[in-house]
Parts: sequence; structure tokens; C-alpha cells
Amino acid sequence: MMDKDSKIVIIGAGIFGLSTAYQLASEGYRNVVVLDRHMPPVPDGSSSDISRVIRFDYADDDYLELAYEAYLEWRDSPRYKGIFFPAEYVLVGKTSPYWITKTTAALDKESLPWTKLESVASTKEQFPVLTGDLANPGFFGHNNHQAGWADAAKAVSQLRDDCFELGVSFICGRGGTIFGLETDSQKAIKYAKTLAGTRVEGDHFVLSTGAWASGLVPMYNSTLSTAQVLGYVRLTSSEMEKYKNLPIYSNFSTGWFNFPPHEDTRTLKMAIHGWGYTRTPTPEDCNTIPSNISSPPLIPPRERRNFFPADGEVRLRQGLREILPELGDRPFEKLAMCLYTDTPTGNFVMDYHPDYANLFIGGAGSGHAFKFLPILGNYMSLALKKRLPSKLAQKWRFRKEYEVQNDTFKGDGSRGGPIRRELGPQERAKL
Repeated sequence: MMDKDSKIVIIGAGIFGLSTAYQLASEGYRNVVVLDRHMPPVPDGSSSDISRVIRFDYADDDYLELAYEAYLEWRDSPRYKGIFFPAEYVLVGKTSPYWITKTTAALDKESLPWTKLESVASTKEQFPVLTGDLANPGFFGHNNHQAGWADAAKAVSQLRDDCFELGVSFICGRGGTIFGLETDSQKAIKYAKTLAGTRVEGDHFVLSTGAWASGLVPMYNSTLSTAQVLGYVRLTSSEMEKYKNLPIYSNFSTGWFNFPPHEDTRTLKMAIHGWGYTRTPTPEDCNTIPSNISSPPLIPPRERRNFFPADGEVRLRQGLREILPELGDRPFEKLAMCLYTDTPTGNFVMDYHPDYANLFIGGAGSGHAFKFLPILGNYMSLALKKRLPSKLAQKWRFRKEYEVQNDTFKGDGSRGGPIRRELGPQERAKL
């Protein structure tokens, strides 16, 4: 039972951790502490960087309703002015219309409008900035006018500052880098052990470390850390103007998607939402959980490495040529990798860990959590108090049943492109 004077230690300063800290502090909890290797925005976290897609096109009714609730906040709340930017969202494919059919049926069920894209020609007529062949042959898709993107770093910075104003404490650097948890005889966590040699005691602990979580506690094969690829192309002033109305174009058959030009950095960003790359941990990673099958290094560099697997770069360039062939040979300004925490079904985890009396797991965003930032803290708080609506409590529960199953990570149907693969030795060294 949490009371307002309990010391609540939140490990991880991504959107799950920060939104929880902000929500609890808003509710009057007076002793909330956030730990992380870096002061947020954490440079290699999945909630950092220049942009994230904000949309509510989901085949799952629950996520659609929640994403629409969050979208209205992004669109209408003054706090997101200069952070959220409206944009057209174009979802296409070229293999099977199954996913899009399910998505549009869910939109219809909620009486939310969308527009069918009849052909490549009609799509290019509607969006003349798209000069490529698009998802052809076998093109199908739809367009949603109610969508956009958020400047991720600005959103996280604002959330961090909101936490400061409400009295949330932060411990960063080596003193905020956790490599283990110490428990008592009742399996309650007494303190977190840090690389600085200090101990952070608490009454309640929230673990929201994303891709690093499975190196700290057993996750029973219910999460998998994967790396996805990102690319950035520098634009000239005239190109910034030329492409200013570029839609968010997502080809779910390949996993490729793009953002409109980013004014502050004058770059065009693209990425792959696919099966990704895994990295088996080594003893040097300070990994304390033998069952962990994939995780990033515990102490990565201060900034994202300008590194990319060669096959990932090929896929990025193929997607760029699909919509803007005139930029197809443009050198990349930067190549990087984004760390996901996938679950077998794409569902989040908001539940107490079965092995510990006072440890709550919040996260496993599976590459689609950022858009929920305006409402995420509320649901995290409800889950902490075991007051979630029953259907969400069931969806986001901690699952042990995957422990003895093989090849459980089949996703929610939205992933495309080549199968997941392990990074090779040379790739690992560069990462």
C-alpha cells in the first residue's frame, strides 16, 4: 500500500518513468525519485530524438481509443504547442490488405474518418510531393487527416521540467546507473545498487528501463530488446520549402516510414519499424540475469553511435527511393539505431513483478508507446494502485507463460520486412 510519504524510486527516465513520476507528484506523493544514467532526454532511449509519429490508426480497439484520447491532448492542449505538428498520415502496403482492413474497420467502429487510397496514381495526385512508384505493385492503403508528429526531445524535456517543478528528485550519472537490486527475506527490494557504489533505498520501486530491464530482473521471455534503424538526410533551404507538406508515409509491408522535414535540424528523418536486430549480452555488460537473451551495453556512449548495419542502410535507401527518388542517392547525414522493448503481442507491461513484493514493471513500449505520453502517467498510476479497467489490466499484465515457449515474438501484425537477426561481432563492436 502506497501512502503519500512513501519513498517511490523510479528506475528509468523515459516516458514511462517520467510520466509516472509526474502523475504521482501531481497526486501529492512527496518522495518520488527518478534514477537514470543521464538527465533526460536520455540520448539512447527509445523516447528521445527529434520526432515520433502521433496517430491513432490501430486494428486493436483498446489502443485505438487510448491513442485517440492522447491525440486530442497533443492537438488541443496549449502545453504541446511547438512540440506537436499536424501532418497527413498515409498507411500503405503491397502484400496483403489484412492489416489495413482491420485498422479501417476499427476506425469505422469508432466513427472516426479516413480516406481510402485507390491507387498509386490517385495518391500521387492527392500528394504531388510524392514522386516515386510508392508501394507498387499491389498497392493499397488509406489516409488519415487527423495525425501528426511530436518533437520527442522537446516533449521529454518539458515533462522532465514539469517533474522538477512538482518536487521530483533526480539522481543521474554513475549514482543513477543501476546494476542490481538487493532484497530482504520477504523478497521485497531494500535498495538499488549503483555503479557509484551507493545504495538507493525505497519503499516502492518502478522499473522502467526499457531495453535494459531484462538485464536487471528475470522477464521470463516476455520481452525482447531489439534495435531498429534510423536515417537522416540533410536538406537545403529550397528543399525544406519543397517538402514542407510531405506526409508521414508508412509502408507496413516493408516497415519503412518517414517524417516531414524537421525545421530545427533541417533534416528529413526516416526509420524502419520492423523485426529489428538483437544483441546477446556479454559478461562485460554487467548483466546479472542469465536468462536475458538480448540487451544493449549497460554504459553506452553519451550520444547515439553513427552506426548502421549495411542491410539496414539498404532498406532505408529503398524506402526513400520509393517516395522521393530524387533523394535516393543523397548521403545520409547520420545513421543510428533505436532500441525497442518488444513483447510477443506488442502489448505494454504495467504490472507487479511476480518475484518481488514491491517492484512494479512499467514499459515494454514495443515501438508504439510514445504517442500515449499525454495520458500514460494516469494509466501507470492506476496500474500501480491496481485500479486499471479489467480489460487493460489483463492486456498489460506480467506474463510468465512465455518462459518455456520458443519463437513467441510474432508481434501484433504491424511489423514488416526481413526477419529479426543477431548483430555480428563487427557490428556489435561498432554499436
